[in-house]
Amino acid sequence: MLDHIGFPVSDLARSRAFYVAALAPLGFGVQWEVTPEMSGGDSHVGFGPPGRPHFWIGTGRPLQGRLHVALVAVDRPAVDAFHAAALAAGGTDNGPPGIRAHYHPDYYGAFVLDPDGHNVEAVCHRPA
Repeated sequence: MLDHIGFPVSDLARSRAFYVAALAPLGFGVQWEVTPEMSGGDSHVGFGPPGRPHFWIGTGRPLQGRLHVALVAVDRPAVDAFHAAALAAGGTDNGPPGIRAHYHPDYYGAFVLDPDGHNVEAVCHRPA
């Protein structure tokens, strides 16, 4: 349903470094950077698979409250690697890798809070 999502962060350099590390195990990297001159005011960094930014962060007024974003992982080891990389990059554990059977029997996810406290999840729906 969604083509892409974007949201402002309180410190673009800090969040960029966090997401570079946290998203690498999922196969997502920086695909495009937009300068204030290009956008008419704010800077943006787009992450995704090669050639396709789906996940954007940028400058601007930070959000109030907590955003939840779930990102697709190709397999369970990628979920585990995301969680470890996000914690090593300064994220806060918000749910270790594991089955969430209350969603469905093969729902394998991990949750971290990013530098602004947003709940970022990696999830794999495939059987082990």
